[in-house]
Amino acid sequence: MSGVWVFKNGVIRLENPGYCHVVGSTSRRKVLVHVPSNEVITCYASLERKLYSLGWERYYDDPQLLQYHKRSTVHLISLPVDFSRFKSMHMYDIVVKNRNEFEVSDV
Repeated sequence: MSGVWVFKNGVIRLENPGYCHVVGSTSRRKVLVHVPSNEVITCYASLERKLYSLGWERYYDDPQLLQYHKRSTVHLISLPVDFSRFKSMHMYDIVVKNRNEFEVSDV
């Protein structure tokens, strides 16, 4: 479940399910976009195909994470196994390690 838990007047509740809540403004949900194809990444299978084509290899050491390594670099991409837990911090990690290939956009 995504959103932000807010404590107000002694009550805690989930605000903006599916969206990020920032005090003073509302920010929309983020998506990872493969720039050359303009494809929004909606599942790990799609992301994995893109990463493989860029030279990334999958590590199978930790069953709790999806991990990718590129031989020519020291970079490691670690992602949660459940795509619903794939957050903007993971997206930005992919963008930084694959410049000009991916970007993060608002929905």
